[in-house]
Amino acid sequence: MAKARPKTEKIIREDIEAIRAYEDAYGVKMPGLDDKGNVVDLPDPYPREVAGVMRGGYRITELGRQAAADGIPILNPILGRNSAEETYKESCAMYDMAEKFGRTIFHFVHAEATRHIDPLAGRELIDQSRGKGGITPAGEREFVQMGGGAKHPIRINATGDTTHLNVLNALVAGFDGTDIGPVIHVHFGGRGIHDFRTKVVNGFKAIQLCGENGIFAQLDTHKHINNIMGTDGMALAMCLLAEGMAVKAGLPSSLSGIQMNVGGINVLADIALVKAFRETIWSEFIICVPETFQNPPADLIAEQAHFARMAYTAKLAGVNFYRTKAAENVGIPTGDSMAKSLWASWNVFDNTYKINIQDPYIEARKREIQREAMAVLTAALKLPRMLQPSQITESFWDAYGEEELIDLVVEAGKSGVLDTPRAGGWDLKRYVKTHRDSDGIRRYIPGYTPLGVDADYMPQSKEETSVPPQAPITQKYKIVLATVGADAHVVGINMQREAFQAAGYEIIFLCGMNLPETVADVVAETGAQGVGVGNLLGLGRELFPRVDKRLRELGLRDKTVLFAGGRIAEKEEEHAAMEKKMKDEGTGFLGVDAFFGPGTDCEKSVELVGKLLRERDK
Repeated sequence: MAKARPKTEKIIREDIEAIRAYEDAYGVKMPGLDDKGNVVDLPDPYPREVAGVMRGGYRITELGRQAAADGIPILNPILGRNSAEETYKESCAMYDMAEKFGRTIFHFVHAEATRHIDPLAGRELIDQSRGKGGITPAGEREFVQMGGGAKHPIRINATGDTTHLNVLNALVAGFDGTDIGPVIHVHFGGRGIHDFRTKVVNGFKAIQLCGENGIFAQLDTHKHINNIMGTDGMALAMCLLAEGMAVKAGLPSSLSGIQMNVGGINVLADIALVKAFRETIWSEFIICVPETFQNPPADLIAEQAHFARMAYTAKLAGVNFYRTKAAENVGIPTGDSMAKSLWASWNVFDNTYKINIQDPYIEARKREIQREAMAVLTAALKLPRMLQPSQITESFWDAYGEEELIDLVVEAGKSGVLDTPRAGGWDLKRYVKTHRDSDGIRRYIPGYTPLGVDADYMPQSKEETSVPPQAPITQKYKIVLATVGADAHVVGINMQREAFQAAGYEIIFLCGMNLPETVADVVAETGAQGVGVGNLLGLGRELFPRVDKRLRELGLRDKTVLFAGGRIAEKEEEHAAMEKKMKDEGTGFLGVDAFFGPGTDCEKSVELVGKLLRERDK
């Protein structure tokens, strides 16, 4: 008989309506309640046999400890296609490569974007983006039955509005691990439709499920804070708050990993960063991800050189897992591309002499990161005295009640204590401004440190920096900007927003995850003359024409410049055909007047859109 799981059963009872909606939206059988209110169809916790293999989070724990023992990070490639058949076929290319150099890998099976959305509140967004961006919830189960994860442990990304529902699905499917985060910095990317508190609460439920069911959790992440111009110390503080919630949830530290970026720009700073996290976090493992190009070159060889540089840093820093990447600029990679990225990273690991670099710079930068994190944490928890890293233990977190800790986290997010320049949360205060200095470290611009945090502990740039005054509106045109579909990626649309505002345009910014028809309706309501929509999941062929169609229905298409951006093809192998089609036929088949792909100079898009607006006026 399976052990009692009171937290799991309580979550199922509390959220049974959402679970049933998930079951209906994704076509999967989920745990439920019988007529007497008893939980049914809940599989045994891990370890348990699924498809002939004993599964569970401790398979990943063993790999992480192996890396700690021999100094060679475990490769953690990301690959998930739109169906189980595709995912398994492409994954076999990676598995074959791993066999050649005799290593077990930790496979991150990328999931479709729709799981970011609450199936109760956002069913329409789910339906319109069906089966894109990675494997479906039903596909997870099929993938395992085909042999996925038989030798190489697998995890799924369960992020979004209802993280805990995706964790339940992963347990049913037979996945060893999951990506819960960002738990605290869930304001990253404007992801989802819930407010901050609901997302934090659901993240806490997800951690409880992992703890009671033996699932390995990538608990939280420094990476996303880095993506939206946040600082290393702020990210560490947020990860520590997530760990506090994990202690309250009952997740063992041996089933927890923190994801982080290394940039490859400054090796000493990267080592200091890993060291600061390693010495401060409660989680046993570090999952290292190479920092991606914000504007990647359209050349996979150049990208691999970029990633190889960071593989070198990851080994020197002593991380447990390393996320190999391929085809970053062209969407979902093929198995062949990922196999080559595995080989490239392994070649770096196998041919890099592991040395212990002792440099005063490393210790100084480590302390700077920790000081910032402690100041943020002190403010978030409303403590009278400055915390020290040695105080952040399990017993420290035990002193807080569950609701008390969640309340403090939510208040810190809403008040501006937890802050980053390009965060997308509609209900969180934005204030800070940062600058990436020539040494590769992002620091605060003086006068723009987090609200409510002692500025003396905040690393501030000493380089010549200035905050340009908010540009006055000098253009007569108004522009709506938004991402469409179940797409959480808003870095690009944020960059466009900043460029158009600097050029004097009035911007109505809808952030991420919008229905195409809603965007067109906002154009009508606001009297805008331009509208820019983005999607990085290759859904533009389906979604952009819907904006065009709705504008025509409203009688506005002839009066509106419609432009788009992102990745027009979802998969690596589709890009060449789509680029040729646009070159030969223009962008009319997308229903837009102009399209700006990855790497576009924002000034050029502003210039072209301005020209189209003026021509539309004639």
